[in-house]
Amino acid sequence: MRFDFNDFRLRKYSKITKKILALDKEYQQLTDEQLQAKTILFREKLAEGASLESILVEAYATIREADYRILGLKPFENQVLGGVILHYGMVAQMNTGEGKTLTATMPMYLNGLTGPGNFLVTVNGYLANRDAEEIGKVYHWMGLTSAAGVSPDEEELDMQAIYNNDIVYTTNSALGFDYLTDNLVENATDKKLNDLNFALVDEVDSVLLDAAQTPLVISGSPRVQSNLFNSTDRIVKSLQKDKDYEFSEDLTSVWFTKEGIKHLEEYLGITNLVSKRWSDLYRHLVLALQANYTIKRNQDYVVVDDEVLLLDSENGRALTGMKRESGIHQAMEAKEEVPLTEQTRAMASITLQNFFKMFKKLSGMTGTAVTSAREFMDVYNLPVLKVPTHKPNIRIDRPDIVYATMDEKIEATVKLVKKAYEVQRPVLLKTGSLSLSRLYSRVLLKNGIVHNVLNAQSESKEAMIVADAGQAGAITVATSMAGRGTDIKLGPGVKEKGGLLVIGTERMNSRRVDDQLRGRAGRQGDPGESIFLVSLEDKVVIENAPDWVDKYRMRLAQALKEGKRKYGEPLRGRRAKNIVERAQQAADTKAESARKSSVKMDDILRIQREMIYDFRDYVMANGDLGEITQRIWDDFFKLYSSGKGITRDKLSDFIINNLDYNYSDEQFDSKILENPEQVEQYVLKVAKQKWEDQKLILDNEFKQNYLKRLSILKALDVAWIEQVDNLSQLKTVVSSRSTGQHNPIFEYEKEAMNSFRQMRKAFWQNTIKYMLLSDLIVGKNESIRVEFP
Repeated sequence: MRFDFNDFRLRKYSKITKKILALDKEYQQLTDEQLQAKTILFREKLAEGASLESILVEAYATIREADYRILGLKPFENQVLGGVILHYGMVAQMNTGEGKTLTATMPMYLNGLTGPGNFLVTVNGYLANRDAEEIGKVYHWMGLTSAAGVSPDEEELDMQAIYNNDIVYTTNSALGFDYLTDNLVENATDKKLNDLNFALVDEVDSVLLDAAQTPLVISGSPRVQSNLFNSTDRIVKSLQKDKDYEFSEDLTSVWFTKEGIKHLEEYLGITNLVSKRWSDLYRHLVLALQANYTIKRNQDYVVVDDEVLLLDSENGRALTGMKRESGIHQAMEAKEEVPLTEQTRAMASITLQNFFKMFKKLSGMTGTAVTSAREFMDVYNLPVLKVPTHKPNIRIDRPDIVYATMDEKIEATVKLVKKAYEVQRPVLLKTGSLSLSRLYSRVLLKNGIVHNVLNAQSESKEAMIVADAGQAGAITVATSMAGRGTDIKLGPGVKEKGGLLVIGTERMNSRRVDDQLRGRAGRQGDPGESIFLVSLEDKVVIENAPDWVDKYRMRLAQALKEGKRKYGEPLRGRRAKNIVERAQQAADTKAESARKSSVKMDDILRIQREMIYDFRDYVMANGDLGEITQRIWDDFFKLYSSGKGITRDKLSDFIINNLDYNYSDEQFDSKILENPEQVEQYVLKVAKQKWEDQKLILDNEFKQNYLKRLSILKALDVAWIEQVDNLSQLKTVVSSRSTGQHNPIFEYEKEAMNSFRQMRKAFWQNTIKYMLLSDLIVGKNESIRVEFP
């Protein structure tokens, strides 16, 4: 018999759960003061060297009783089991309505005993604030501190004070951006985050899988605006599909063919378009190609008042203020012929994958993880365990109904909604895009069906609509998984009507996302029903089914024309269902492959980022920077002097621009140029003389170290910002190349290393320049103002 490690884990954690439950009666007898005193006792044990695991049983029993006394809710056995799984750094799959919010109190309390650095990460700011306020009452009563890391009304928060709490409820983006900004500060005391100790991620599949490829990017320092966006857009629009460019099988990637490159070279009157000389032009052509042929209006973005607004792929909400990076946003604007916004430079970047892998311990909760268990393990080393439900699941999951065309499917869907509406049974209707949600809304209104549409609401309004979606007669149209994290509770009399009816109007690219939708019905043993009405014209089929499906669709259309097939009748047999299922499997496999490729690419950036950030921290913490600056001087001057083609004029220009504005070469002996070592010694001598001048102003080591620190940090940030931006541009270019001819990851790694070497040289040079050429103003109170050149 094959050993099942997950079954072993489940049995092990079930035994721990039994021990926790066995303390229930004893802890019920404790007074409030005795229960609250447990926190002090636990912290004393930890200070003496005890492990969290050694106090887990007592700590969970304690917080379980505290939950009941403050909230009136005591975690059930399955919730306690889920809490144990979460502490041990795993993903707990818990069905919708099983009480994940209460489950989280146990691992958060236990890990919160260690002090700041523990985070519960939710899918949006509304949920973070709601749970921090409600659940925070329990932590505060037990003597821990907690706070929300996002503001409900966007007011500025004292993030240092917030992150000094034992437990913080926040969102993945807020936490990630604070990490990035922490690595742009000049003083260590300005950092906000403490240790990244423990992260418990709610809706973990949405955060670590669905959103993982989208990097968090801090933009700033505007680029010089390119005038190539509009011209390259016009060129690309004139190209021919299959001849000049071609798509990947799923239509999500596009690249120039060899013939297309040749055509462009002839049109532009240049040779070797893909060479370094024409890299900026080629990049703009690639951006225009992507914007015109892979980024869809009303699916990926909308245009409102001459402004391109991105759409959230999860809920269809317009993302005001957010832009695609690396010039792709300006390419989209050129495509839509709206005014181009300022192109900014990427200053810092990290993917959610690499950010969460930095935590000492990571765990997550979701209703759908088992289908992606392998990816969780491969990418994050996170095992997935399914927690048994508190009550049996009696939801009825109907088999898919497949139609030949989109029109037939829409008519059948509306009939099904109308039937439920007539008996006041609530319906949740999920569409795949903003444009389709609008289409279904128009058709429902035409049929006299009153409904709510969830696609561009505020988070709090969205949560209220979702919460009311289980009331009698409620019809809710939602894009993707809008409203995740909010339970749909059934209203009076709804159980007798069969509970909530969930209708999927198409299969998504992942079965896991479809399972999330099904999970909206049948919470905590309630009745419910789910069904998918799909067609052979759905997006997932068009983009992922094999070529012969096109001919099959044509035969079905011909059969309808000849009266051999009745309009509106579902397609019988396994063939049509297999087409949809296999198309979804293909899409899921491609998405997983893309996420893993993204991990590999970002790992290349991660190695560089960690080196830079570690060095930055070292510089801020080090009191004496003499050894560091000496090494920078030695390395740079050795590199400079070994360069070819150094003439008297070039050397003079270099010294004036980097070492001493007042330099004169009247006494210069040209024989020095014959020997690189003599060149090195000469420039080093000039630099040291200039540094002596600076030391006359900075009359003690503290002031001198202050200038060294500012110069190093300024030079490092300038160089790193340029590097991050370069790699962001590079990723766009290498990802556009046909994978049959190139290995994008290999090319990216090679170019990234070359770029890093150039960055290091620029960092050395600018450090010296800032130390020697900065204007120094010493105030009356001995304060120093540095004006960089």
